Amino acid sequence: MFHEYKNVIEDGDLVVVYSTPETMSTVAVRKGEMFNNRFGSFRHADMIGLKYGTRIQSHTGRGFVYLLHPTPALWTQVVPHRTQILYLPDISFISLYLDLKPGKVVIESGTGSGSFSHSIARTVAPSGHLYTFEYHEPRATTAKREFEEHKLTDVVTIEHRDVISDGFGRTNIADAVFLDLPAPWDAVGAAKQALRKDTIGRICCFSPCIEQVQRTALALNEHGFAEIRMFECLAKDYEFRTVPLLDIDQAIQGKKGNFKSAKSDKKRKLETDDKPGESEDPATMIATKPMDQVRGHTSYLTFAILAPVE
Repeated sequence: MFHEYKNVIEDGDLVVVYSTPETMSTVAVRKGEMFNNRFGSFRHADMIGLKYGTRIQSHTGRGFVYLLHPTPALWTQVVPHRTQILYLPDISFISLYLDLKPGKVVIESGTGSGSFSHSIARTVAPSGHLYTFEYHEPRATTAKREFEEHKLTDVVTIEHRDVISDGFGRTNIADAVFLDLPAPWDAVGAAKQALRKDTIGRICCFSPCIEQVQRTALALNEHGFAEIRMFECLAKDYEFRTVPLLDIDQAIQGKKGNFKSAKSDKKRKLETDDKPGESEDPATMIATKPMDQVRGHTSYLTFAILAPVE
């Protein structure tokens, strides 16, 4: 379901229920059941047969939600956090630098909450494959169940395994390796064995601390990796408003405006020194400013390549 698309909701489908950008949840649609939120109740039976993207109103008439088709991007917003997860800025950057595309074979350790696993699966489908490893057995069991429910088993193979001590159990198979481990430097040797030797192999290590990056870079260099580089993704969101536009005469007179960014449903406008009634229908423009709260450091991304063996 996550790497394919369908138009109509059927009994048993997974639906992302969208209320606001900050309020989303997943629902497994089953006839006879109900979904409840602050707007009221929504019968699953009413969802069956509707197209994905439909807006449906609650039975109390107090509000509505949108029924969205699940995607890896949406799953990242609603996934149950069993561990720290990767978010879209890091996911997109890693996918680009690892050159992920349909047909690629990828090895991932550890699986964690499965946020990045879903994105990899969609990217390499239908002819590629993801081998993902998780050393924590309950997390591996939960992730395996989710992959089965999301119909990803033809693209994803998950295994409960400590790759630090046991390796990946695969040789000369992967186009790329992604390591999200406390000590990724201890798995670099196993990653080298797993990477294909007839083409350029790529590796990425996801590490929260700079000390981890230092040890990982040393290990990569010792094992013959080249072009070792580290990045940090810091995304900055902007908000925008439609505000009145001051004309030249007003600007010459020293009149000023203020961009207000309070989070509310009230109409926001540019405050001017005009007296009430002076300008009933002013010209407008789109004004932007950075959000007051910005997501900070998530992790450092260390990349390297392994040259093919001649």
